[in-house]
Amino acid sequence: MRRTSLATILLFVAGFGIGYFARSATGRLPRKNTHAADLAAIEKLHRADIEATLTQDPSALINLWSDDCVKLGVPGPAVVGKKAIQEVYGKFRAAYPDFKVLKYAPEIQDIKVADGWAIETTYGESTYKMSANDNPVTVQGKAMRVLKRQNGGSWKFALVGLK
Repeated sequence: MRRTSLATILLFVAGFGIGYFARSATGRLPRKNTHAADLAAIEKLHRADIEATLTQDPSALINLWSDDCVKLGVPGPAVVGKKAIQEVYGKFRAAYPDFKVLKYAPEIQDIKVADGWAIETTYGESTYKMSANDNPVTVQGKAMRVLKRQNGGSWKFALVGLK
């Protein structure tokens, strides 16, 4: 009787362990502290956004976006895809080579995170110069941004709509 009970317990524990690890590998078990990790990674994206915007580094700017991104609020139709956004940035830089951002301070008003997606609303003020000889221009605006968790846990912009 003792051997049967021990064998049954060992098989149960082994089956439980195999099931747990199999479910973990497929992502079906919730990860602990996922929300806190997501918020920290989103904050990292926010800092990268500010740095890339202030420096106007083309590589840094394009790396903020997911591959299947959409940008609304630019003149003309929506810009769809990372390559299309890169082309828009390139054309803008060619037309305004001395463009400089003096201030970029988006304030996150609200953020909701669920299932690998985040939606945030922002309000902010930016100051820029189109050329070295132009006076600075200050604009205020609102935006809605949809963020997408990437493999590895980082976040990128999937959709940005400006108003």
